[in-house]
Amino acid sequence: MNPTVSKATRTIKVDYLARVEGEGALYIRLRGDRVEDVKLKIFEPPRLFEAFLRGRHFMEAPDITARICGICPVAYQMSAIHAIERALGVTVPGAIRELRRLFYCGEWIESHALHVFLLHAPDFLGYEDAIEMAREHRGLVELGLRLKKIGNHLVAVMGGREIHPVSACVGGFYRAPTRHELLALKPDLEWALEASLQTLRWTATLEYPAFEQDYEFVCLRHPDEYPLNEGRLVSNCGLDIDASEFEDHIIEQHVKHSNALQAVLRQRGSYMVGPLARVNLNFDLLPEPARQAAAECGFSVPCRNPFRSIQARALELIFACHEALRIVEAYEPPAEPRVLATPREGRGAAITEAPRGILYHRYSLAADGRIVAARIVPPTSQNQRRIEDDLRALLPSLAAEPPERLTWRCEQAVRNYDPCISCATHFLRVQIERD
Repeated sequence: MNPTVSKATRTIKVDYLARVEGEGALYIRLRGDRVEDVKLKIFEPPRLFEAFLRGRHFMEAPDITARICGICPVAYQMSAIHAIERALGVTVPGAIRELRRLFYCGEWIESHALHVFLLHAPDFLGYEDAIEMAREHRGLVELGLRLKKIGNHLVAVMGGREIHPVSACVGGFYRAPTRHELLALKPDLEWALEASLQTLRWTATLEYPAFEQDYEFVCLRHPDEYPLNEGRLVSNCGLDIDASEFEDHIIEQHVKHSNALQAVLRQRGSYMVGPLARVNLNFDLLPEPARQAAAECGFSVPCRNPFRSIQARALELIFACHEALRIVEAYEPPAEPRVLATPREGRGAAITEAPRGILYHRYSLAADGRIVAARIVPPTSQNQRRIEDDLRALLPSLAAEPPERLTWRCEQAVRNYDPCISCATHFLRVQIERD
């Protein structure tokens, strides 16, 4: 980051915001210590996946939507599959349901490890990037890379390959793993569980800015388990709806400065999705090792400091490793890897918990199984307005800071959300104007 300062206009420009996925810009205008304008500009071109899906057979949807993101393809596949199964009236047996949770655990492990150690840790430790950080914290970086590799391997075992997996389908999987294949994962997952506990303990040593907001947290809530694929959509402000009601309560708005639509709650405004929202609303459903470790580290809910989202991700790493071990140890292969789905006219909507937050899919199908219409609302487009609100609240306390420190703290505030800008379609140049 090499900001250039023009004394005449008091404008700060940073060409690229590092350590986020995708491209975009941040515009800030200050008058003294008053924030006049904040824009999270997402300028990558629209991805048009909803249009690509029209006319395709429903069995093609999981493979097409997986291409939206190389970091969280499982989330896109699972949301598409659950929505289409709702449209077709398909119910899968318990063994397939467990395999889907295991599949999702792999993605959470690799995505959270990537963010915690390689994208967010440099902010807290004062480095430009993970490569620079590795010179003095090699063990920390190696731990994160090994965790990510274990998550990637789990996705590959379940899905056929690490990036854009191909095994998941409507009704289940094209191929179910054998018990031997899953048990072979156990030693790595046992190591990963201990490493994730170590990760949470490490996050307790970090210094966090004293910044809290009165968030509306939104996520899935299941009565019996920490949410991944199923549950009702709830919030700490009274929201409690089925996925089919999503568009009645959440609307997407076009803003001039962004190619991503911004989602807001009707008559309420911005909200937060992602690990901090899930941990706040589902803390009681975390496994005992995670809750005990949180208590030992002094982490408690409600937690309204977005900079502590790194701790929420560490808690979810513990959950994902613990849950994966549970499923692997108890696994008995299903009689058939998938339930056959018969084409029919219908409409279905579903929400699953991508690493970055809720991912909504809705499909309308023709009688021959063709997709007539599709709608996809990714997590980052839902967090985009909330990120801007955070910056508006944070900036007055930073107005007297030197340009370099002000810009760095704003970048860190954005990275709290681990935005996947390409999915939202995308973050990078920072421009600050002062009068």
